[in-house]
Amino acid sequence: MTDLFTPLTLGPLELPNRILMAPLTRCRAEPEHVPGALMATYYRQRAGAGLLIAEATMVMEGNSAFWREPGIYSQAQVEGWRLTTDAVHGAGGRIVLQLWHGGRACHPLLNGGRQPVAPSPIAITGDEVHTPEGKQPYVVPRELHDDELPGIVEGFRHAARNAIAAGFDGVEVHGANGYLLDAFLRDGSNRRSGAYGGPVANRARLLLEVLEAVRQEADLVGLRISPLNGYNAMEDSDPIALASWLAEHLNGCGLAYLHVMRGDFLGQQQGDVLTPVRERFRGVLVGNMGYTPAEATAAIAAGELDAVAFGNAFLANPDLPERIRRGAPLQLPDPATYYSPGAAGYTDYPFLTAA
Repeated sequence: MTDLFTPLTLGPLELPNRILMAPLTRCRAEPEHVPGALMATYYRQRAGAGLLIAEATMVMEGNSAFWREPGIYSQAQVEGWRLTTDAVHGAGGRIVLQLWHGGRACHPLLNGGRQPVAPSPIAITGDEVHTPEGKQPYVVPRELHDDELPGIVEGFRHAARNAIAAGFDGVEVHGANGYLLDAFLRDGSNRRSGAYGGPVANRARLLLEVLEAVRQEADLVGLRISPLNGYNAMEDSDPIALASWLAEHLNGCGLAYLHVMRGDFLGQQQGDVLTPVRERFRGVLVGNMGYTPAEATAAIAAGELDAVAFGNAFLANPDLPERIRRGAPLQLPDPATYYSPGAAGYTDYPFLTAA
């Protein structure tokens, strides 16, 4: 029977297990969005995952949404990330970098006064962003012109090239959670007309162009999507149809895997996106959001998924695969330290003692 510890071929990689670490924003980068030694320690501790998917990383300067998140657009950032990839590979692990543009979730106070950009001038509502001046409401973004979009695509391409230069085994394109590519995908945030608005084929155009460009730079490319997730004030009039269309049309994109967030952080939009995606997508399917080890094992055994990406469980359990293998209890993370600076709640969670 196929289970969490059955090896999996993922593009050019052979994964020893199907327990993936989901991308988790932790805001521990150094000034100028440069990854440092602390981040290298954090990822090395978790190298027992079948695959580490490193956190959302800025592909272009001036698009910060979290203040202390890492980037991959400068040489200093490439060199900083090399600390992490060397550490992970030295521990026998495999790691890809999530490429990300914050879109309308960015804020002028984090970007030298620059107004954020989006498919349409619609602000995120119902939440606030952390800035050097405290929590602030999101601002109305500037609508991108069609002739600016090739520059966005080139930003992702350059970031993928830098990620490979930094030693990553591949990249994951962030097409989820209300950030720029997802904002183009969903009709609640994309109200534009023309080649990049209206029907789903147009709303998906930017994402598909990004995938084509990134695929030219990296041998292993994954994609993360979240058709149901309402985080960042996102919605779509028909998320199941959106997921189904994407699953069908992603088959020709050379993806190593498709990473699907199955639910809604806010619990507002309901539905089964995994079944229609599984029916249509012919590659490796990774599920994410709230899986227990038992549920993940059952989903893989039933052929519903090929792997599961665990998020919160990896925060407090750096040796999560070993804990699952032994049936050991899982430690709970401290939410107060999710985005705080320093090692507390980051690299100080204990490992299991020897068996």
